[in-house]
Order: sequence, then C-alpha cells, then structure tokens
Amino acid sequence: MAANSRPISDSVRRVLAGRHHDPFEILGCHRRGRRWHIKALVPGAVQLNLLHQDDVLPMERLPETDLFSISLASDSLPDYRFGGRDGAGTSFEFDDPYRFTPVIGDLDLHLFGEGRHEHLYRVLGAHCCEHEGVAGVRFATWAPNAQRVSVVGDFNGWHGLAHPMRVRGSSGVWELFIPGVHTPCHYKYEIIDQAGALHLKTDPFGNRFELRPATASIVEPASDYRWDDADWLEQRAAWDWQRAPVSVYELHLGSWRRDAAGEVPNYRELAHQVADYMAEMGFTHVELLPITEYPFEDSWGYQATGYFAPTSRFGSPDDFRYFIDHLHSRGIGVILDWVPAHFPRDAHGLARYDGTALYEHADPQRGEHKDWGTLIFNYGRPEVRNFLLASANYWLEEFHIDGLRVDAVASMLYLDYSREPGEWQPNAYGGNENLEAIDFLRELNGRILGRHPGSLTIAEESTAWPLVTRPTWVGGLGFCMKWNMGWMHDTLNYMAMEPIYRHYHHNQLTFGLMYAFSENYVLPFSHDEVVHGKRSLLGRMPGDDWQRFANLRLLYTYMYTYPGTKLLFMGAEIAEPGEWRHLDQLSWGLLEQPLHAGVQRLVGDLNRLYRDVPALHREGFNASGFDWIDCNDATQSVLAYLRRDGDACVLVVLNFTPVVRHDYRVGVPSDGVYTEVHNSDSHFYGGSDVGNGRLVAESRSWMGRPFSISMTLPPLAGVVLRLEDDNG
Repeated sequence: MAANSRPISDSVRRVLAGRHHDPFEILGCHRRGRRWHIKALVPGAVQLNLLHQDDVLPMERLPETDLFSISLASDSLPDYRFGGRDGAGTSFEFDDPYRFTPVIGDLDLHLFGEGRHEHLYRVLGAHCCEHEGVAGVRFATWAPNAQRVSVVGDFNGWHGLAHPMRVRGSSGVWELFIPGVHTPCHYKYEIIDQAGALHLKTDPFGNRFELRPATASIVEPASDYRWDDADWLEQRAAWDWQRAPVSVYELHLGSWRRDAAGEVPNYRELAHQVADYMAEMGFTHVELLPITEYPFEDSWGYQATGYFAPTSRFGSPDDFRYFIDHLHSRGIGVILDWVPAHFPRDAHGLARYDGTALYEHADPQRGEHKDWGTLIFNYGRPEVRNFLLASANYWLEEFHIDGLRVDAVASMLYLDYSREPGEWQPNAYGGNENLEAIDFLRELNGRILGRHPGSLTIAEESTAWPLVTRPTWVGGLGFCMKWNMGWMHDTLNYMAMEPIYRHYHHNQLTFGLMYAFSENYVLPFSHDEVVHGKRSLLGRMPGDDWQRFANLRLLYTYMYTYPGTKLLFMGAEIAEPGEWRHLDQLSWGLLEQPLHAGVQRLVGDLNRLYRDVPALHREGFNASGFDWIDCNDATQSVLAYLRRDGDACVLVVLNFTPVVRHDYRVGVPSDGVYTEVHNSDSHFYGGSDVGNGRLVAESRSWMGRPFSISMTLPPLAGVVLRLEDDNG
C-alpha cells in the first residue's frame, strides 16, 4: 500500500480535529525500532522541512491536512528544527514544541490539587524560561473538563491547531512549552468543551493584559525590578499596628488627578504626586480601589478579570512596583482592595472557563450574585481556593503590598445574603452560614498574616457576625480589622439632621460605644457613601454654607478622636460638594475658596494630632483607651470624653448645635492647666474662632470628677484639650 493511502488512526484524526487531550502522543519525535518518527501539525504551511545537522530533509504531507511526517535512522534522539514556507511565500524556522518533556513537576500538581500551593502563580500562567537548553515560554492553565486546550496568539496567527496543549493526568492542568516565543506577545487559550463549543479565554493567571477594551493576555519577560524598600519591610515586620496610628486615604487612581491634557498619569507619575500629597496631609496609608485588571470602568475595579495583574490603564507591572516602592520610601503604606467574593460574567474571563461552572458554583442559588449580576466563587473546591490564596499572596510577595482590604465579606459569609426564602439552601447543619467561605477566610488570614509579618487584612463586613477580628483559634475569622459600618451609618444619619432635632437622636452618637471594642474597627467614610444619590459628605450636612462646613469639620474632629482606625475617601478632605465622578478628577480648583482650603488644613492637622498624641491611638482598640466624661447631655447635644494612654489623656468636647455655650463646665480627672490643642472652629479652618486658650482646673467636682474647668464651646465644633504637663 502506498504511503499516501495508509489508513489514518483515530489518534491522528483527533489531533487533526483538535480533540486530542495529549497531542504529544502523535506529534513530536517517537522511536519505533531503530528509527525516529517525527510528526508536525503546522497550519498554513505549504512546505515543511526537517533541519537535522547540516541536512534539509523534506517532510511528507498527509493529503488534505497540515500534518507533516518524516522518519530518521539514529541511535540517539535527534537534535532538529523545522523550516518551511507558508502560502504567502514567507519562510519560517522553529523548534518543535512537541519534542520537550513536561515542565510542571508532580509536586506542584499535587499541591495544587490539595489547594496548598502558595506560589501557584509561578506554575500556572505564562512564564519565560529555558527548558532543556532552549529559551521559550511555558504556558499552563486549569481546565479539567475541556476536550482540547490550545495556546493562541500573535506568534501563531491565533490558530487553535498550531499549539494544542497536553493535559497532565487527572489534575486538569494543561501545559505546553513553546520555544522561541518573542516577548512581549499577546495570547489567549482556545478551549473546546465537552459539547464541542469553542471558548476563547484570557489567562486566569496572566500578569499583564491589553488596555481595555482589548482583552488579550500579555507575556512579558520576568521582572528585573530592583526593590529599595528592605528597611520598610523590616520595620513593618516589627510594627505593632494595634498601638500605632493608622490613617487611611482611600484612592481611586483613575479619578484622583488628571494631567494638562486630561489624561490619567501613569503609576510612576502618580507615585510622586500621591507621596507628596500624603506627606502634606499626614495620612499613614493609601488604600487603592481595586487595580486588579478589570474591563468595565463603571465597576470601579470591583469586577476583576485579572487576579494576578495590575491594570494596564496606568502602566506596566514594573511601573506599579515603582509606585509602591516610592511610597514606602516616603513612609507610606499601601493597602489594596481585593475582591474574592465574586467575579464578572465576561465571556473572555473566568465564567464557565472550560464550558462548565469551574471557578463558580454550578448551583445558581450558590453561584450567582443577584445584586451585582456576577458569579460567586466555589470556595469548596481546593483548586479555586488555591487560585484565590495564591492571588492574595502574589500581591504581598511580588508587589510588597502592605495589606488587603477584603471586599464584600458579608456576601461571602451568608448563604441567604440578598436572597428571599426559597432562593437559598441551608448548610449541612440547617443554618445560613457559608461554611466553605468561612474556612477559606480563616485560611486566607492565617496564611497571609503568617507569611507576611506586619501586613494587614481588613474586612468590609456590615453585619453582626461575631469575632471577625479575633484569632481563628478562638473561633474568629482572623482579620486584623473590620469596617465599622454601624458607627458610620449612625453618625452620618445624625449629622444630616438639622441641629434643632439632634437632641432627640443623641443615642445615635453614644450607642456605638456599647460595641466599639468588640472588634478592631476602622471608621470608614468610604467611596460607597458618596455615590448613587447619597450625596457627598458636605452635601449631607444641613444648614447654610457656614453651618455645612462647620458640621463637616465637626464630623471629622469626632472621627479622629473616636476609637478606631481612620479612613477617608479622596475628595472628602477638600469638601467636594458633589458625588464622586469616577470618570473625572477631583475638583482641585475648590482649594482656591477659603472654606474648602480650611477643611483640607483641618484634615491635615487632625492627621498630625492623631499621630503625635499617643492617647489618640495607642489604645484605639481597647476600652481602657476611652472614658466618658458626659454622654447624657442630649438637651444641649454635647459630648465630652477622654482618650487615654495609661495615665496620660486628652479631653474631647463636641458641640453639635450652632449655639455658642459660655461657661460650660466639664469634669476633668486632674488638677492643672488644660490647653486647647485643636479647635475645629478656628479661623485657620474657616470657623468663627471661638476658643479657650489655657484653662485652669478648679477643685470643684463635676460629672463624677474631682476637678472641673469652665469653657466656652464654639458652635458646631469640636475641641481637644491637653494637660500642659502631660507628656502622654
């Protein structure tokens, strides 16, 4: 029988049809007897030669296919390349990807299957490397239910039959080393599911992506960035964050500043601008709204498609490394908003990645988020947990991020979150707790905080779930801190009232101290409070312009003297009058107006006061750091309390009415002279400049204290006083 009329085996047919799970069974170099049989599938080739030693040997084409073959007599594995030309007459030459042994080790696959590979991002994804003496790129992805997975890109004409991958046993991991790929280059994975449908997917472990609206992943050489923050990391490891001032500026990079042409600066330019501004304003940390790659501007980054890639909107991964490195050099920490609760349905992303519910739950009652139209991760699957755990570790290890603020934790904890009866199924014990998500969060905190000393994990959790910030060994979730949403809502509701009605709602200010030390709380005036018709913080304040600005200055004084970590969303410090506009920049021109400039000065001074006065931060998570002087003066809407650090303390008095209160007597714990160190009514901030200066304590007991002072309370203002000989 002639060679051209030989029957085609089933394996060859499957390779030609793009349905073979292991193309290495047919392609590449195989020994039979004393001869080596070499096959290559090269779409678009009109001629293919084997380049062996100094010989150019024509290969035989299987009729009406792009499959070429040849056999060689050799005692050892031949060293060869392919050469040929395509239909346009262009010549090419390349190494055979199918003559190389597997790249991923069995231990890596074992750890991945158990969900315990902390550096999984170094195994899956696309990585430049040298394999068996040849330079190229190693591609790997997880698609256990696929019939075939191929790497397609601008190096192979995006043809799905050019580089089919092999699956590694039952792991579901497909891999292929492609020699000679030049970087940077664009690529995706072409996946054929069990029903024969084709899916074109970006790399879940991709380290860089095209600028939106394009969606391809990008292979880049390994980073050679040289970090200069060793001292910062060493100091962070020894940092006692529970007794330190932590003041956070929440920042959306795309709408903070624009250049003269109206464009957003890149990471390197932003690094200097942000660092200078943080130094001027006195914040200790920047918290970035998600910069994990995302396609949809209106999601603000909270619908991520690239869990291992900083968005290309502002530059390259190394540009982002520079951003963090520079902020560290200026003594500023960087916290990243991170979203393990859900992901978008974009066809190029994680959704039904291999044609099945792979990263998400198959059951829509557990796998679909009704509020956001997104999909929920399957936390019970070891490989999915590993994906998320590796992502968290990636940002801290590869980018030196100082902490993660974990978004939408409440939606992860409850099976009935935002669901009506009949729309959810209870857990094995009949409850509404998502046991798999709880286990994941505990493992996340244990691994991150154990591996990166001094780093922070912060939960956005809005319910009464107990022990969110308590260690896992006592039944907690293990977070460092949690957003205090109850305090935030009560405070803003109270401040929005006309002062004449506030005495009816005095408990909205005092109730928070009933639970203030049950968790390690962050006091958040975040981006969520200045969108969707809620108005800006200034816009919520009642009264005329004078009262609105006075109320805002009072609000910030209250926050900075209240127990807990501080967080302000950008624009709050310049008293933005309107809601946040995520497609525009902040209204920096407002600072030409005295009232807006005064609020900015106030916030800067409050940050410095908070940092410089230990009594305001050293016991921020402990009841010993707070002591009421008077919480019952609802009639006059006045609060008075002490912030303590051992015996050292400062006195805080807040007047929530526009009435100047003369000869207002306040009990104090010690004799001596009390000096006003902060007054939100100062003319420096745009206030009426009603103040006190130095006040001598009298031996007159008041409010249960052995001494007292008589002071003047400025209108809609907060005052902080300090004992002159008190060095605390």
